[in-house]
Amino acid sequence: MQRIAEVIESSTTRFTAGAYELLEAPPFGALVRAATRSEGLVVYGLVYEIRTGSKEPGGRAVVRGRTYSGRELYDEEIYAENPDLAEVLQTEFSALTVGFAEEGRIYQYLPPHPPPVHYSVYPCTPDELARFSASCDFFRAVLFAAQIPSDELLAAAIRAVARARPDGREYLVQAGRELAGLLKDDYDRLSALVRRIRP
Repeated sequence: MQRIAEVIESSTTRFTAGAYELLEAPPFGALVRAATRSEGLVVYGLVYEIRTGSKEPGGRAVVRGRTYSGRELYDEEIYAENPDLAEVLQTEFSALTVGFAEEGRIYQYLPPHPPPVHYSVYPCTPDELARFSASCDFFRAVLFAAQIPSDELLAAAIRAVARARPDGREYLVQAGRELAGLLKDDYDRLSALVRRIRP
């Protein structure tokens, strides 16, 4: 599978990648795979933030919807009229580390080390997503992660997994049971999450 980005910032619990194509990031809640220096070891992360902005540190995009002659440009027209935008803007996405695979075996806890900066990031195939989701152990890591929209992220990930698996309906039931166990003392949060994962 073709790589879509490279790691530009990395820590034990999360990593940020710069997409090779402007405005082309995996969707919120998607499972992505990052390469590491150890052969046979890859790191899995769930995309929790996507942003596009200036490549220059501290820089900001400028308004391009009106030309000097007063002509109005809208949406895609702006990109068509300004091909240089791909050179001055960059799309980035951040992923919460939810596990790793080593020699083909998947583990849903933190890897021995994070993916290095400038290493490749790939989208996960539906088959890979189905194999990763054989266990729901990663739910806890997402639910209790700090400074991210954890409930929205977990709901989006569960919906993506259900779409990728042939037994999607059964997976939603299994996920609901797992959530009920993890959030048994927080009925309001549990019911809000269950509403978000319904098809």
